[in-house]
Amino acid sequence: MLIRRLFYRWQFIAIVALPVWLLVGWAIFGSGGWGTLGLVIVVPVAFLTLGVVALLVNARTTVRSERAVSWTDVGVIGAWHASLIATGFYTEGSTFFGVLAIVAAIAAFWVALWQLVKDGAKRMNASMAEFERLAAEQQGGAPRQDAPGTRRPPFDDGDDVIIIHEVRD
Repeated sequence: MLIRRLFYRWQFIAIVALPVWLLVGWAIFGSGGWGTLGLVIVVPVAFLTLGVVALLVNARTTVRSERAVSWTDVGVIGAWHASLIATGFYTEGSTFFGVLAIVAAIAAFWVALWQLVKDGAKRMNASMAEFERLAAEQQGGAPRQDAPGTRRPPFDDGDDVIIIHEVRD
């Protein structure tokens, strides 16, 4: 839990720290004008994508209540952050780590979105189950025949139906 909580805090620090690391790494290890032009494009894109993914992760109620991310987030987003750090050293393998960072960014976005939808669906199912429970209590305490988890006997038409036809002049 400690690692997940630390990572929860780190993802917001990383929004600023990792793009700054790309600039500092370029100043220390890089050289050439074309790379500087590339940084003008890469740094704002990295800042935006890190922010969007962090907001998607933080949008989950379970993350906010526990103040900790899931292990899936730690793995996927951690690999993305590690590839960004490795790219910032600007060695011969930086191109590989740059491509890996792009792939990991796309994966992190979709994993965060998938977990957000999954968490929302789980909360919606819990809300509907509670609604069904309260509706059953209001109808006399017995669970409804069409409530989830109840089975109706075969050839049972349910309750008797009384039709009242009223005509007014």
